[in-house]
Amino acid sequence: MFGVFDGSRRYLIDNFNINSYTVKIIAGITSGTVEAVLLPFERIQTLLAHSKYHAYFANTPRAFNYVLVHHGFLELYRGIVPVLWRNGPSNAMFFMLREEVSLFLPETTSKTSKAAQEFVAGAIIGASISTLFYPLNVIKVAMQSEMGQKSETMWTICKQIYFERGNRIKYFYRGCGFNSFRSFISWGIMNTAYENLKKIIS
Repeated sequence: MFGVFDGSRRYLIDNFNINSYTVKIIAGITSGTVEAVLLPFERIQTLLAHSKYHAYFANTPRAFNYVLVHHGFLELYRGIVPVLWRNGPSNAMFFMLREEVSLFLPETTSKTSKAAQEFVAGAIIGASISTLFYPLNVIKVAMQSEMGQKSETMWTICKQIYFERGNRIKYFYRGCGFNSFRSFISWGIMNTAYENLKKIIS
């Protein structure tokens, strides 16, 4: 994700006369879209976690093989629409916010303090964005919990979840707390690692 963003940003800056915010948005959406190539791993993870499919496969290789043999390659990309809506905008927001936040962080010469700042900034931004886009993850999981039959549209699944959960939008956020905590840790680590890798490479 970070590599694609940096590569896209450099290309846009070198070849097009557009402002920095537009560059970040386009590069962020590009990185999120490219990231969607890895959707089959999310797809298989969803199937493995669903009790309905425990009789079909016991591990990841068998799950991949079963889906490919019985339903074809495209079945691995079921649920790609909410993933694209989630990945592109969320990545764009993350990269825009992280650079804006860095301008307000106090200057420090301590490597430990700098790493702590990078962790907290990445963690808070990542957890906030993950919470904002959590309903799209709920829709994606609902779409990927089916296998073989015709894929319903994202809007159809959204309405179905809405009715099943008592016609309350807030119920789209069931389980959001754990997801936000996980995002807090993972985005904090990724942001810190990214900043340190940039220093090593440069």
